[in-house]
Amino acid sequence: MTEQAANSSENRKLKRSRHFRINIFFFGVFLIFTLLIIRLGVIQIVKGEEYTKEVSRTEANISSYPAPRGKMYDRYGRVVVDNVSVPAITYTVEKSTKTADKLKTAKKLAEFIEVEEKDLQYTAEQKSERDIRDYWLAANEEEAKTLLTKKDLEKSGNEQYKLQVERVPSNEVDEIRRNPEELEMAVLFKRFSAGYQYEPQVIKSQAPPKDEAPSAKNMLTNDEMARVSENIESMPGINIITDWNRNYVYGDTLGSILGGVTSSSQGILQERKAYYQARGYARNDRVGKSRLEYQYEEYLNPRKAKVEYVTDKNGNTISEKVVDPGRRGLDLQLTFDAELQKEAEKIIEEELKKVVAVSPYADRAFAVMMDPYQGDIIAMAGKGYDRYNSKKYYDFSYGAYTTQYEMGSAVKGATILAGYQEGLQPGTSFNDSVPILLKGAKPKKSLHPSGWVDDREALEVSSNVYMFRTAMEIADIPYVPNGKFPAGPAALQKFRNLNDQFGLGVPTGIDLPGEAHGQRSHPDTVGGLLLDVAIGQYDTYTPLQMAQYISVIANGGYRIEPRVVKSIHEPVNENKLGPLVVEKEPEILNAINNTPNEIERIKAGMKLVTKGSRGTARAYFKGLDVAGKTGTTQSFYTNIQLGIKAKPVSNVTFVGYYPTDHPKVAFSVTVPGVREKSSATTASRVIADRLMKAYTELEKKYKGQENISQVKMEESKESELK
Repeated sequence: MTEQAANSSENRKLKRSRHFRINIFFFGVFLIFTLLIIRLGVIQIVKGEEYTKEVSRTEANISSYPAPRGKMYDRYGRVVVDNVSVPAITYTVEKSTKTADKLKTAKKLAEFIEVEEKDLQYTAEQKSERDIRDYWLAANEEEAKTLLTKKDLEKSGNEQYKLQVERVPSNEVDEIRRNPEELEMAVLFKRFSAGYQYEPQVIKSQAPPKDEAPSAKNMLTNDEMARVSENIESMPGINIITDWNRNYVYGDTLGSILGGVTSSSQGILQERKAYYQARGYARNDRVGKSRLEYQYEEYLNPRKAKVEYVTDKNGNTISEKVVDPGRRGLDLQLTFDAELQKEAEKIIEEELKKVVAVSPYADRAFAVMMDPYQGDIIAMAGKGYDRYNSKKYYDFSYGAYTTQYEMGSAVKGATILAGYQEGLQPGTSFNDSVPILLKGAKPKKSLHPSGWVDDREALEVSSNVYMFRTAMEIADIPYVPNGKFPAGPAALQKFRNLNDQFGLGVPTGIDLPGEAHGQRSHPDTVGGLLLDVAIGQYDTYTPLQMAQYISVIANGGYRIEPRVVKSIHEPVNENKLGPLVVEKEPEILNAINNTPNEIERIKAGMKLVTKGSRGTARAYFKGLDVAGKTGTTQSFYTNIQLGIKAKPVSNVTFVGYYPTDHPKVAFSVTVPGVREKSSATTASRVIADRLMKAYTELEKKYKGQENISQVKMEESKESELK
């Protein structure tokens, strides 16, 4: 009994212990479930909205697409620069895009398109080695990791990458250069990586640069576009869009004045990178790279179309919508008459060919035609001849304001007007047949001595002696035959300051980049040099400065700032000017310190040049009411590269205006480097004569044409400055 009782007691204790453990277990389970319920309550009730947002989180990204630049119209509303739509292949990096994705797409795309030859050549050059190194690091990730030491890994990501770029093996770089397929991949990878996320990069377009001939190597072909379109699903990021190309309606006419734009591969100009970035340009945006396209970039630049891409937290695109359709850039109305410009370029090339045939060093000619009251450049033409290489003629219109020459007797109108300001009395006469004799110097005389001449006759016969005596009057040094002429730098500077009034040797203010100011040296001794400057030798001026100078005389004494853009307009769908945005008013830079009577005497003398019995241009401008002044000066041709030193040549010039009362146009013609005493010495007068005939013929053609709306308006402008 005792043993049995003991066993029963032990069983009861064991049962109680088991029940206690079970209760503890269930209590623990209860606590766990309670905590889970509380936690779920917190997640669903307290932070439910926050977690729901996190799960469904999206991000909006804006992508910009190209829009056309503004158009350009001539003074009569004719389209000079237009845009044409062209297809283009683009690549867009999305948030989820990885380096391996770029390489895979680039390899696939290279099967369907030809990479632009110039980009292959550029990338293969030593100066573009960084692009090849970047590609190698992307294509060889594992090998790239071995280029860093454990100590390097403690540095920032940018510092690590810089070290990797420096340590890419040179033999690997050389191998890529030698392998055309690898070189193509390097070019495409650079293009793919040129922009930011959701910023389409134009890879290839049917828009070859202005200065390149279209070919399969530099523009997208229809076959390439078809192949890419068929396989576009296998190339993430690739798209075909509508791009634009610049269309210069008049071909090469005005070519060097209008300038050009960069290609998509060139992108923004690096020297103005800060300017573009401050204005929100993308790195591959096409911008004006020269002349008018460059000067008016602020207005011609379009507002790009913008598309919003919505992505989930993994970077996958959920939706897209156009948020701004964009618009092309603002339109420019130019001051040029496109038809007159075309005719002027034709005339200059035809006459330059005759000059080149008899002048071994002549290689250029220029003409500038402007409204003397408004400053409008109606035509600015120039032609050059590549004598030593291609033997071809080329557009050199921009040389009319970027190159300078001794202009000879064409400046004598300014010399006499300056003389009036310093005491020379209108009507004063000097004996042109008596040379100026200075101690220790050769006699200084006129080419064709003409006896006693007054100020007007001095212009008619182009008297040098009269100008020498006028320069002495300006220097306030009396002429003593066989005596000294102690003129110093101060006297020369005084003469130059007087010339500034006419725009001779100072900036004209034209709205084009790169204007030359002429050349004024500062010699230690002056003496007879001052007399040379008075007849247009030694100092140099641009053809544009000469046109501005003769405009001062034509309009009665006002120096007007020349302009090539007249107004800026909102773009409209039709080929016509839209609402006015900016109107560029004519600007008077200064007035010369001469009386109306003094200016009229100079104008009378210039009319004698073309209509007088002894006028140096009396054989030209028959039936045309033109006044002007001829010029011929001795100069020298030097070409250091070819070993040609100081060969004597002549520069021949002509400045004038039409008609003689209330002139509508003032003009200058410059033909440098002609052979002395040859038929080429009349070239400036021949060109001027043909230009004025062309001008008057177009004037008749425009008369009564309603669509040439500016003609009637121009006729009233001549009186605005009076």
